[in-house]
Amino acid sequence: MRRFVIGQAKNLIDQTRRRPPQPHHHNNLRLLSLLRPSASDSTAVYSPRLFSSSSSSDMPGSDSSTSSLPVTLDSINPKVLKCEYAVRGEIVSIAQRLQDDLKTNKDAYPFDEIIYCNIGNPQSLGQQPITFFREVLALCSHTALLDESATHGLFSSDSIDRAWKILDQIPGKATGAYSHSQGIKGLRDAIAAGIEARDGFPADPNDIFMTDGASPGVHMMMQLLISSEKDGILCPIPQYPLYSASIALHGGSLVPYYLDEASGWGLEISELKKQLEDAKSKGITVRALAVINPGNPTGQVLSEENQRDIVDFCKKEGLVLLADEVYQENVYVPDKKFHSFKKVARSMGYGEKDISLVSFQSISKGYYGECGKRGGYMEVTGFTSDVREQIYKVASVNLCSNISGQILASLVMSPPKPGDDSYDSYIAEKEGILSSLATRAKTLEEALNKLEGVTCNRAEGAMYLFPCINLPQKAIAAAEAAKTAPDAFYCKRLLNATGIVVVPGSGFRQVPGTWHFRCTILPQEDKIPAIVNRLTEFHKSFMDEFRD
Repeated sequence: MRRFVIGQAKNLIDQTRRRPPQPHHHNNLRLLSLLRPSASDSTAVYSPRLFSSSSSSDMPGSDSSTSSLPVTLDSINPKVLKCEYAVRGEIVSIAQRLQDDLKTNKDAYPFDEIIYCNIGNPQSLGQQPITFFREVLALCSHTALLDESATHGLFSSDSIDRAWKILDQIPGKATGAYSHSQGIKGLRDAIAAGIEARDGFPADPNDIFMTDGASPGVHMMMQLLISSEKDGILCPIPQYPLYSASIALHGGSLVPYYLDEASGWGLEISELKKQLEDAKSKGITVRALAVINPGNPTGQVLSEENQRDIVDFCKKEGLVLLADEVYQENVYVPDKKFHSFKKVARSMGYGEKDISLVSFQSISKGYYGECGKRGGYMEVTGFTSDVREQIYKVASVNLCSNISGQILASLVMSPPKPGDDSYDSYIAEKEGILSSLATRAKTLEEALNKLEGVTCNRAEGAMYLFPCINLPQKAIAAAEAAKTAPDAFYCKRLLNATGIVVVPGSGFRQVPGTWHFRCTILPQEDKIPAIVNRLTEFHKSFMDEFRD
């Protein structure tokens, strides 16, 4: 069964490979119609609507000046208007319209496909799922297969055994039923055992709250910690927009701390202290420190020494440490290693009564990339029992996370072991994906550093590169005339010329006066040379056009 599936997948990949580049005539009128912003977007340079999910012209009944409908932009929650999410923002909306138009007007563009380098969505770009994980999920989802004699010839013996073990932990073996609001107890047991094996310190399944990806866990903690705009959360800049969006939606204040690009996106304790004192001077009570390790969008991996300093800082200042660790499997350099903040805190002698720590994990990243299955968890430690009851209450409002995601989260933390039937194939798939990601990261990093006016720190981990672009003044002036951020201007031009979708650095926030973009390393290896060539040719043309 596994060989058949893999063979079929390879055939599909071969059949759908991009054709060699064809000469195209640039249809300016068509591109202008697709790239033209809505009237509402053209009125402000840095408005929250700059990165809106779609232009108003695409939406029926969008003219609020003539509408008699009861809901208008003036009447909705202002926190929603304040919320931004650039990863799926304006440029992605333009790309989607271009993709639709390519189906019928492919000769109108200088490219024949849209390459989405804007989001960490591995399987959408060709990454194959881990066979063992999917076999177990298939058997749990369609339990009748377990009663078929042919199943033993189609599925690995350990996937069958694991499916039975999981189903035995679910009342009635009903994977379509609600579970406990924290997740199925047996699956939380498996996750806790995996955490303990990773860290070397005990983990309690009652500390595990299973979620639909890591994002709901982040939202849940923001709900808990933020009561007004006087409550602040220290967040890294550049930051993943989930944090700024969640803080905005819950009415809090984002307290920025700037990562040091010159030192490889280092996190300096002096910067944390400076921003904390600045927030206090404005009457803001800082409740928590968010740390993303490995970093998104910046790709750095923190040293254990740096992590110890961060833990001490949180302990001293009485801050909750929110540890976003969803890229813990994505480390590509030999001189760096992932250490969980819980492991670091426990190794320093800090226990449950010493520091409040929430660790987030997801099945969307790593080598598994199961974004659409929406699975993850948060491990909540260092909270009193009455506060934990409130966290459970909030989790209960959503009933439970989806069962397929729960199953996959348990498998991610308890994969096949040496001697299991699937172990060799599992290791081959895992190492193949991670080594390929490392190769792609290095290739793109080297290519970006060869571009005029571009500097890019090495990709130590995660799935992204975040190069700095030294844009000519003429390009900045052209962006201002177009009422858009300069790096967004660059990214739109890149999309227009190449079909490559990246996210402007302004969507992640950045040191004022600097410009960046985030590019994933996820396109398959055979597409990387074409991406490098397209990007190199575009950048040269762009710099020639706007050279001061």
